[in-house]
Amino acid sequence: MDLRPFLELLQKSGELTKISVPVSTEYELAGVINALGEKPVFFDNVKKSMVPVVAGLVSSKELICRALCISKDQLLPKLSLAIEKPVEPDLIKDAPCQEIVCSGVDVDLDKFPIMHYTDKDGGKYIASAVSIVKDPETGIRNMCFHRLMVKDRNHFVARIVENRGTDSILKKAGGELDIAICVGNSTAVLLAAATSLPTGVDELGMANALEKTDVVKCKTVDIEVPANTEIVFEGKITREKTVEGPFLDLTGVVDRIRQQPVIEVNCITHRKNPIYQTILAGKNEHKFLMGMPKEPTIYNEVNKVCTCKDVYVTPGGCSWLHAVVQIHKTSADDGRKTIFAAFEGHKSLKHVVVVDEDINIYDPHDVEWAIATRFQADKNLIILSNQSGSSLDPSGDLSEGKKATTAKAGVDATTPIVTTGKGFKKEDYIKIDLNKYVM
Repeated sequence: MDLRPFLELLQKSGELTKISVPVSTEYELAGVINALGEKPVFFDNVKKSMVPVVAGLVSSKELICRALCISKDQLLPKLSLAIEKPVEPDLIKDAPCQEIVCSGVDVDLDKFPIMHYTDKDGGKYIASAVSIVKDPETGIRNMCFHRLMVKDRNHFVARIVENRGTDSILKKAGGELDIAICVGNSTAVLLAAATSLPTGVDELGMANALEKTDVVKCKTVDIEVPANTEIVFEGKITREKTVEGPFLDLTGVVDRIRQQPVIEVNCITHRKNPIYQTILAGKNEHKFLMGMPKEPTIYNEVNKVCTCKDVYVTPGGCSWLHAVVQIHKTSADDGRKTIFAAFEGHKSLKHVVVVDEDINIYDPHDVEWAIATRFQADKNLIILSNQSGSSLDPSGDLSEGKKATTAKAGVDATTPIVTTGKGFKKEDYIKIDLNKYVM
């Protein structure tokens, strides 16, 4: 469901904390959100802004599933199907996101509660923005996340990762490119924007497959945006570059300063009484939005080589670098094939552990038990050197001007097909009803 109906649902169930005392965008908002453990919260009295702030709406799988109106066991199959079979969204003429249109001197980023998160920030940042651009050759949309640092009243500086979707399209366009930036989105749109789909596949089609997501054409650029988003910044990625950063990244460490492209904002549209959605960099919402959409892409690749039962991109691995994959093993090399398929399904994955169906992949103790009892390093460990890696990994080779590289490892902690000696199954004691014994 869209942001507003979901807020109403959480309010009715008593799960939405409302804060009406004045709160500053200078570190204080972020501090309160963090102190609440990223539980859903609504700030209706933000200093120096008429726009309220909401946070914590995608801070758990339970919340994500409720927003999509599904159960937890339905999430991975639903995401997988939406990736495999996106549905073209309907284009409408009149949309809530364009109830108010600001152009010219009315374009002013300072009107919005854009935040300083920590005292390490290079400026005020939007960490929750969904950016949409179009390939100039194919006309296909690309939707993704870029952190945005405010430069002045009508300019952002965007962190655009080299050789990824927006950067590749920007190069095709000759260095300048129209862009639409959306803040305050449905969970379906957030998940789709966080998913890396094959080249030429529209992420808005994935969002529409998750739940109906109509789109509307922007006022000043030839780009379609979700009709029910709260705020849209329309503009252009320019040839100008300037300093961006520092800012916290997914690992919770401060990312370095770079020269990054400047975005000129020419028009702002928004709903009446818009709501500004934020997330905390390096915390749960950031991790779920980054890591969870990689679970179905790993799942789909593994299912090409054997039967995949479940995937978990683990929080201990920054919800990005580590995964545990559960399979139904039928042949001796299923574990090995799964390792290579997992790395194909998530290019930034650094370490993967493959386990059997009897292992609870959400319990690190159970996974460690599988490694301890079913894994032999000289037989079941795969090490890959000098691989394409993630710029988020501070231990990788992050030489300036080069694509990040790393070493990768896969651990096959599945039961051997042919066994000797001891068994590999846990035994348990009989079940007892303690009420018969303890009064």
